[in-house]
Amino acid sequence: MSNPNTQALSDAGVSIWLDDLSRSRLTSGSLKELIGNLNVVGVTTNPSIFAAALSKGDADYADQVAELAASGADVEDAVFQITTQDVTTACDLFAPVATASQGIDGRVSIEVDPRLAHDAAGTVAEAKKLFAKVNRENVLIKIPATVEGLEAITATLAEGISVNVTLIFSLERYRAVINAFMTGLEQAKENGHDLSKLHSVASFFVSRVDTEIDKRLDALGTDEAKALKGKAGLANARLAYQVFEEDFSSERWGVLAAAGARPQRPLWASTGVKDPSLPDTLYVTGLVAPQVVNTMPEKTLDATADHAEITGDTVTGTYDEANQILDDLAAQGIDYNDVVALLETEGVDKFDAAWKELLVDVRGALEAAGKASA
Repeated sequence: MSNPNTQALSDAGVSIWLDDLSRSRLTSGSLKELIGNLNVVGVTTNPSIFAAALSKGDADYADQVAELAASGADVEDAVFQITTQDVTTACDLFAPVATASQGIDGRVSIEVDPRLAHDAAGTVAEAKKLFAKVNRENVLIKIPATVEGLEAITATLAEGISVNVTLIFSLERYRAVINAFMTGLEQAKENGHDLSKLHSVASFFVSRVDTEIDKRLDALGTDEAKALKGKAGLANARLAYQVFEEDFSSERWGVLAAAGARPQRPLWASTGVKDPSLPDTLYVTGLVAPQVVNTMPEKTLDATADHAEITGDTVTGTYDEANQILDDLAAQGIDYNDVVALLETEGVDKFDAAWKELLVDVRGALEAAGKASA
């Protein structure tokens, strides 16, 4: 029986995805339980998540690592084989959800190598390689929303590959992401692809905006600055939803929708609350709206199931208030463009560092397995 709080979220039009994946989640049945009990209908992964899973020395990876070591696989190929196997297994687990929702949910995301964040051609090549390896319709290939990523998003969709656009922080970049999405669909149509089978989400990051802006407000130290703490993340995301409503009611979108296209849904990412003085379900209860995804770390999912108060749509109709918050921040000297540019750079750097950590962990596991079999 579903949890009443997560069921209320689902009823309000929010798709709950888990922001975590590991082989032990798959083999233990814990992910299957979350599908059945907490309305989880998808999974997102990123380099940090895989690095955490491998660094724990998960015994479930031992057999595959030993096989890869015996075959002489290099570390890059080993990471590719390990991560795509987890994603393929998760795609199979979510296949019934995908079928029941006509592919809208039941999605599992896997990210391109973050070292390619500023290499459009390399990103497209990697996206095609990942898609071919997983070979499941319900996989989403994650591509960062860097300037170069925009070109890769369009080209990947044009190839008939569904995309999760990640690391979106600014409203301006979000508009560019929607344009890249629609251009990709237009090209996919020209290439003869069935638009109804192409899916996409736009991952708009929330808590990191508050973390950076609140740090700057603390440095100001005035009463006016303190009163704005914990408000920027929600305001920014709510205005992103306004962009979604506007762009997906345009004449351009109408032409694509008539050809069978499905809208690119906003996905709220980074929804774990970092500031202990804020409610731990803030980025769940404050971002309820139709046609959105909220991808939660398990801690946030558990808090939501335990005590979140779901009161229906908390986004539509908040746009004047959200704009006022951004205006108030500007009046305090907080430079929005500087904040979002910094967050994008940091986001790419963090995933790049996690990828390097993942390579180190897998290299160590391969070497240990090789010595054990010697």
